[in-house]
Amino acid sequence: MKGNGLKFPLVCYLFFLIAFFFFLCVCLKDRSTSPSVLRSVASSWKDGLLNRKRPFVGRCCYSCTPQSWEQLFNPSIPSLGLRNVIYINETHTRQRGWLARRLSYVLFVTERDVHKDMFTRNVVDNVLNSSRVETAILKSAADVESVKPGYEYKAVNKVKQKARNVLQEMVANISPAFIRLTGWVLLRLFNGFFWSIQIHKGQLEMVKKAATEQNVPMIFLPVHKSHIDYLLITLILFCHNIKAPHIAAGNNLSIPVLSVLIRKLGGFFIRRRMEETEDGKKDVLYRSLLHSYVEELMKQQQFLEVYLEGTRSRSGKPSTARAGMLSIVVDTLCTGAIGDVLVVPVGISYDRIIEGNYNSEQLGKPKKNESWWGIACGVFRMLRKNYGCVRVDFNQPFSLKEYLDTQRNPANKSSSIMSTHIVACLLLYRHRQGVVLSKLVEDFFNMKEEILSRDFDLGFSGNSEDVVMRALHLLENCINVTSSSSGNGEFTIAPGQTVPALFELNFYSNCLFHVFISDAVIACSILSLQRELKLESNSHNLNEDPYVFPLGQERLIRKAAGLAHFLINEVAVAPPCQTIYQVFHDAVTRLIQYGVLYVAEEDQEELSPSPAEEPWPKKFSEPLSWRSDEEDEDSDFGEEQRDRYLKVSTSAEHQEFFLFLQRLLSPVLEAYSGAAIFVHSLSEPMSESDFTQKLFRYLLTRTERGVAAYGESATHYLVKNTVKTFKELGVLKERKEDKVTTLELSSTFIPQANRNKLLQYILGFSLL
Repeated sequence: MKGNGLKFPLVCYLFFLIAFFFFLCVCLKDRSTSPSVLRSVASSWKDGLLNRKRPFVGRCCYSCTPQSWEQLFNPSIPSLGLRNVIYINETHTRQRGWLARRLSYVLFVTERDVHKDMFTRNVVDNVLNSSRVETAILKSAADVESVKPGYEYKAVNKVKQKARNVLQEMVANISPAFIRLTGWVLLRLFNGFFWSIQIHKGQLEMVKKAATEQNVPMIFLPVHKSHIDYLLITLILFCHNIKAPHIAAGNNLSIPVLSVLIRKLGGFFIRRRMEETEDGKKDVLYRSLLHSYVEELMKQQQFLEVYLEGTRSRSGKPSTARAGMLSIVVDTLCTGAIGDVLVVPVGISYDRIIEGNYNSEQLGKPKKNESWWGIACGVFRMLRKNYGCVRVDFNQPFSLKEYLDTQRNPANKSSSIMSTHIVACLLLYRHRQGVVLSKLVEDFFNMKEEILSRDFDLGFSGNSEDVVMRALHLLENCINVTSSSSGNGEFTIAPGQTVPALFELNFYSNCLFHVFISDAVIACSILSLQRELKLESNSHNLNEDPYVFPLGQERLIRKAAGLAHFLINEVAVAPPCQTIYQVFHDAVTRLIQYGVLYVAEEDQEELSPSPAEEPWPKKFSEPLSWRSDEEDEDSDFGEEQRDRYLKVSTSAEHQEFFLFLQRLLSPVLEAYSGAAIFVHSLSEPMSESDFTQKLFRYLLTRTERGVAAYGESATHYLVKNTVKTFKELGVLKERKEDKVTTLELSSTFIPQANRNKLLQYILGFSLL
């Protein structure tokens, strides 16, 4: 018991636990439904439902982790079926006969492979001697104002002792004997509380294979629905000879006696809030101890169990994830302290949770702190109830390193951004009328930093001015360079206005398109929404500034999602692993961080959706928001939030960037609006090849005559994409006759009013 803060002998805790268990058994005997009957019901339920062919859930994401997808899995795994973990008989032991049947639970737990060598050694000393903790100790000692000159050594020793005390209150002290005893108690106890605890044997087969064959730490990421989540996972892993994980538990559970029991089962306590110093500042020492402790656990190839939600869900829906503990794991991996980590998401479903419900908290009453009295009352409430079945799903383990590499370098990020891409983009969409060299170099540098901040790589290096000069030399056939009229020796660079020059610059500029696409869609959607709000306000003042109108964030994201869907053949906004909502929510957040957007006052009058706007078919899911474990679980962060209202910054710098984003999509929108105008001339069926060619000539003529604001809108690939999009959206109807595909207007768009609506929809997002 050394280092746990209590000297009560272990045998007393064991005696207390056994006595408490037998007391529960006596109480459970009076149930109207005996455990044998419940087992019979569960068995018949299994025969009726569980043996049907059902999908195998829990595979990792093929897009994010293709290598992990192939590992640990084989075609026979889905056929292994489900198993009731708490039903144990002699077939689960190595013994047979009458006595084995009577002692099957005892024999089962004694035969489990759990021993002291599986777990940590010298963890306290290793953590205290780590460079991170030693640095934090010196910093904390130096920050003590009362230290007199010459007494620094005593201050350091005092902080070291404090660090040791904090660490000893934190760390787990796993006891294999106690795990066996607890396993036996829980198997017997859960047989009274639940009909069954079902797991898929194939899922556990993958987890066990990963635990035994891959020499890396594992981290289990369960959803959090009940206090017994901790016990369930440890019990299931114990029953399958997988070593118990170290469990991150809130220090609200660190109460006498219970804290010792939790530590012996693998729990280690972390603060609900990190800022627990007297002055409210971040506790650097505590953070370093926690970080180094988790790092030491992974270095010793221990398993971790982390609840990303931080607290049990009060609504039945998964709560918003928090980054705290997982960020330590990611940081440890990224710094090279460990080679890799296997991540195992875990889903837990209850027919009914043992806590009953959270109605009191849903009605606004504060959460009660955990205590022995509260635990005892909860146990007595459980005694004469049954809580149905539990299903625990262990997802396929996947490599965290592979996942991070995939997210950092998806397909469109595998190509570096070149200097010509940046220069072409700047000339077309920021300085189309020309720019002096010094300004171009300045903007090039800023654009380079912007790209790097978005985790895209660059394919060049060197002084910005030199790089720009080299890029201009490469693009000399499609730019115009003239001497500055001011006579200061500077040159003015402008994009060429010929069709070949514009097409070539557009080609290089498009290599940068994916970097800003989500922000550009948001910027154009803001433009459209501002125009709608101006009309809804019945304002006839043409000079009225549209930026005065606050924009509802949810309405803005719906508008952006509609535009992304319309331009589906042009815009690859969301990767397979993310929803459109998540992508655009992140884009809005990013623009707020940049200052381009800002949150309007809270008391703004609520804006109703546009009558012409179709309702979104389903409510958006809450985006993954990495908030810290430091936030208290009683805060209102997880509750439904009021819609935020946004405004566009009117500063010149922000307006310039905002305009740049809108211009990025302008050639695409101009091509589509041109196509919408062109379909007015489609009075009779036309072969698809003829229609495409005539549309191309029409757009090209607009460019040559200077009617089109963006000559690059006439590129052929844009023309083909507009035709494809109009077919998919039902504007054009496709018909095949004699192996020739013909196009005609669909019945919906034969009325001119509907064709005008299509055109106005596109123009609503376009710069005038």
